[in-house]
Amino acid sequence: MCVEVFKRYILNAPTAWIFDADNMLYGTLFMLCGAYALAQNAHVRGDFLYSSMRPRMQAALDVALYVIFFFPGIAALIYAGYDYAAISWQINEHSNVTANGPPVYQFKTIIPIAGALVMLQGIAEMVRSVVCLKTGQWPSRLHDVAEIDVVEEQLAHSEYVDEESRKIAIEHAHEIDEAARQRGMGGEIGT
Repeated sequence: MCVEVFKRYILNAPTAWIFDADNMLYGTLFMLCGAYALAQNAHVRGDFLYSSMRPRMQAALDVALYVIFFFPGIAALIYAGYDYAAISWQINEHSNVTANGPPVYQFKTIIPIAGALVMLQGIAEMVRSVVCLKTGQWPSRLHDVAEIDVVEEQLAHSEYVDEESRKIAIEHAHEIDEAARQRGMGGEIGT
């Protein structure tokens, strides 16, 4: 995108297809992150009731919603996305948004692939829910890299920060991270 702005305004040589390519790359990123967001429990939900329930009740609700809505909806996405992509490949489809638009069949192929990845993660979430129904506790999720990890790594390699300042900065970063996490979960923030 920055290259296009430079070419358009500085060199006065814009490219017509960059708008299509930008939309396709953003769409691909957005679709492929769906399964990751589901794995990280990052999708938006109505937590005002859900968060007040006990884990077994949450799990029972999740199982019901996965069976009634999630699996049929994602199966429909995969089915329709496959047809959509297959037709696009058959006709060698190109974008009609701009003149001589780029091909879009590769982009449309991402739709059933992303659907399959979300379905696979949905199965994993269903297994988590069944485990919670049996044990009464949610199984832990895999730890992912967080911003706090990056802060710690940067401070660890800094030659301009002494050990005491490094510890204080990391403690403050942990406090900020925990406050943000509590706000995101609807909890009270300690002062």
